[in-house]
Amino acid sequence: MIQAPRTEYLLLPANRAFIAFTLALGFVLNVLPWGRVAWIPDFLALILVFWSIHQPRMVGFGIAFLFGLLMDIHEAALLGEHALFYSLLCYGAIGLHRRVPWFGRLGRMLHVLALLLLAQCVAMLVRAAVGSGFPGWSYLMASVSAALLWPLAEALLMAPQQRATERDENRPL
Repeated sequence: MIQAPRTEYLLLPANRAFIAFTLALGFVLNVLPWGRVAWIPDFLALILVFWSIHQPRMVGFGIAFLFGLLMDIHEAALLGEHALFYSLLCYGAIGLHRRVPWFGRLGRMLHVLALLLLAQCVAMLVRAAVGSGFPGWSYLMASVSAALLWPLAEALLMAPQQRATERDENRPL
């Protein structure tokens, strides 16, 4: 069986401004009035997981906690609920940041799905501890849709870091 040659990219350093822009964009996408649709993913969580896997020294617990508090304020949720949710996501993603890139697309999607489901289950337990009822199994559809968006998010967020495949004499990299 003849396989096509894999094109491996040497990645450029991540631009801090681009990381900040994508996190702000994820926050804006989360606060849009989507309604009560169960399958709308948590875009900020997806972007936090991506940057925690690919740039764990730039995006960590502090940023996740800050955005979690902002989401708690926006949704008038229990203060600290999203902060805990996003901090757990970053903890899991940083713990797996050396392992996840070695898997294929499906393996990476399954890792992200497991992280998102685990964090959502913890959020459900916190809500149950304060007296909220079970939101139903459709509540977990947001994690499934976010995991399905992982290849697209990975392609869009990695694009600025990838070097050109053809060598250009006028470009030093």
